[in-house]
Amino acid sequence: MTQLLRRLVVLQPGEAPALLASFATLLCMFASYTILRPVRDALGITSGLDKIPYLFWGVFVVMLVLQPVYGWLTSRFPRTVFLPWVYAFFAANLIAFYVWFRLEEDHTWIARTYFVWVSVFNLFVVAAFWSLMADVFNREQAGRLFGFIWAGASTGGLIGPAIDNRFAVPIGAINLLPISAGLLLLSLVFMSQVIRWQRHARAAAAAGARAASDAAAASGAEDALGGGVWAAFTQVVRSPYLLGIAAFVMLMTWVSTFLYLEQQAFVARVFHNADQRAAFFGGIDFWVQAASLTIQLLLFGRLFKWVGLRTVLAAVPVIMTAGYALFALAPGFMLLVVVYAVRRVGDYALTRPCRDALFTVVSREEKYKAKSLIDTFVYRGGDALSGSLYKGLTEGFGAGPAAIGWFGAAISAVWTVLALALGRAQERARPGSL
Repeated sequence: MTQLLRRLVVLQPGEAPALLASFATLLCMFASYTILRPVRDALGITSGLDKIPYLFWGVFVVMLVLQPVYGWLTSRFPRTVFLPWVYAFFAANLIAFYVWFRLEEDHTWIARTYFVWVSVFNLFVVAAFWSLMADVFNREQAGRLFGFIWAGASTGGLIGPAIDNRFAVPIGAINLLPISAGLLLLSLVFMSQVIRWQRHARAAAAAGARAASDAAAASGAEDALGGGVWAAFTQVVRSPYLLGIAAFVMLMTWVSTFLYLEQQAFVARVFHNADQRAAFFGGIDFWVQAASLTIQLLLFGRLFKWVGLRTVLAAVPVIMTAGYALFALAPGFMLLVVVYAVRRVGDYALTRPCRDALFTVVSREEKYKAKSLIDTFVYRGGDALSGSLYKGLTEGFGAGPAAIGWFGAAISAVWTVLALALGRAQERARPGSL
């Protein structure tokens, strides 16, 4: 197995167990989520297309409420306690939703609640996982290993949509929720292996020829982080680097949301029930994840080594600038589907590994608190703002696809400039200095 891994990734001695366990954790977690996402998108249409921008605001409000709760957890409990509880909590929620759907005939408000919940679920479980990754691996390891670990997401992303595409119509989309809950709980098993590996690695380092201060840091690695429940907000506001990452995420959501809402409108006209829509979205997700997996396994690590984080981080913003401009010149559904699919592939295969690598040079507390705030609260705030802006442009000002295309191209161009600046700052920083 180790020899096969060395053909796919630049591997150092002793890293294989943590790498495989991280890969498996993300695979199971993302398979769980990608079962839920096509169901969410299908039910989002059921709840009313005109209500989707409001649902984005609902997600934002829930994030605002939950962020101090997450901050309290990270301040009071070691990650070996709070990370498993976060995953177990969401698994229990899935079973509760399954029962609720089965008991009620009118799914309109359940669908709206579920849409908000899945959006919250996705960001919290992914943010928690990558906070752990940024803590377990250093900056040099991130460049070598994060692309392969993200391939776990795409592998799981093949499994989830395949299940949706095959079973959503014959057994019903709602009956897929218990399967998703089981996969999420399985991811906990592999996460415990990652935590155990880091504990042993730190203990071995402390037992070697390190200074007493390093040994003390190793022995305290499992302590609670401390600090206040609102510490994440303070960390972001006081750090130009973290503010830059927050702005990067905000622009990224704007680029995505316009395309997402255009696609939702078309699907609503073509498919007339939630099960058919879930199957359609599952098919699209399958091919997006297949392309992402190919790039992650075969290209990311080598591309990162050849051109560096700055260039890779800016690649998708550059592509989206061109994609939006092309859509503005020749608006049409098939081109829209292609541009949106390319954006999603680039996000999974390139942008996300690089974005997570940006946090390898901040403090340990910021990796868990500020990163979670940016990946959840800021992300969904961007969704809410861009959803309302899209609604205002299309309904208030009558903007057509061409105008939306040019507006998206302008946002993508600004996103490109910011990506280059962040990449330069990360490459020049010392760990913990930003």
